[in-house]
Amino acid sequence: MISVGTDLIEIERIRRSLARYAHFRERCFTEAEQAYCDSRPNPAQSYAGRFAGKEAVGKALGFGVARAFAWRDVEIAGRPKPDVRLSGRMLAWAERAGAGGIDLSMSHSRELATAVCVVG
Repeated sequence: MISVGTDLIEIERIRRSLARYAHFRERCFTEAEQAYCDSRPNPAQSYAGRFAGKEAVGKALGFGVARAFAWRDVEIAGRPKPDVRLSGRMLAWAERAGAGGIDLSMSHSRELATAVCVVG
């Protein structure tokens, strides 16, 4: 069975969260993701893409993004093609669900970031 998840987010919303909430980075992103995003010319754009990517992965796996969602258990690495690495609760969920390969595509404009995830 193939499942799809998608997400769209305003980059400004992520920019505000980065500025307002001291622990937003640490709560939602792994150290590797933070290092990558902070090295980019427009960090908020990169964070927004990864945030949308994590939401799309959660939706495609059928986990959703409720309170139990473990943001750091979904790591998006690699460039130009993003690679999804699961750990902890998300990995256990994916294994129980019999999830196969995970394919993720992310994109952004000046104002929006989007992601589409397909799980085989």
